[in-house]
Amino acid sequence: MKRTMLALRHVTRTFGDGESSITILDDLSFEVSEGEFVAVLGPSGSGKSTFLSIAGALLTPTEGEVVIDGQPLSGLNSQKLAGLRLNKIGFMFQSANLIPYLKVEEQLLFVAKLSGMDRREAQRRAGELLERLGLEKRRNYYPERLSGGEKQRTAIARAWMNRPAILLADEPTASLDSNRGQMIVRMIAEEVKAEKKAAVMVTHDERMLHYCDRVLHLEDGKLREA
Repeated sequence: MKRTMLALRHVTRTFGDGESSITILDDLSFEVSEGEFVAVLGPSGSGKSTFLSIAGALLTPTEGEVVIDGQPLSGLNSQKLAGLRLNKIGFMFQSANLIPYLKVEEQLLFVAKLSGMDRREAQRRAGELLERLGLEKRRNYYPERLSGGEKQRTAIARAWMNRPAILLADEPTASLDSNRGQMIVRMIAEEVKAEKKAAVMVTHDERMLHYCDRVLHLEDGKLREA
């Protein structure tokens, strides 16, 4: 039986008070299992960013529960939540958000150092990821010398560095042309299977959906199968 990597159970998120309050997510329930890559679609303002922020332990739901790799988030203090985000969640954004003064390999080793990974293990893990993603010849390049696709591949490697339970990707192809976008999403799909982890991608790019195991639409505060 496959492990559930992420579960949102009857999650509601409301902003504002009283009559001026707005419900963005309404009794939303969702699960993603190991080895599964799920896409979430929805129009602007539908709550996709709120959904991803709650799934990534960046925002607390007004009601409901979030469970990441078997760990309920309710009751965790800010320090424990920060540790969980570091070790259980890989984030990937529209912009690669690389640190400009760190070389490609150093981007990965920095994340490993934050989590307390043994340096020898960190170097082995970084080398494995860079080779798998075709970046071994770019390991000593600064971000300014990388192409857009190489930056996003570096972001994927960094996101997987600590073997997180789940990767959350927010419009990862928005700044890329079609070919580079296809390459990045295919690599996410391959890593999900290779690492036996899970990924959720918020996207507007329907050309990428054939790489996903499930496609959901966020409408009226709820997720529905496409």
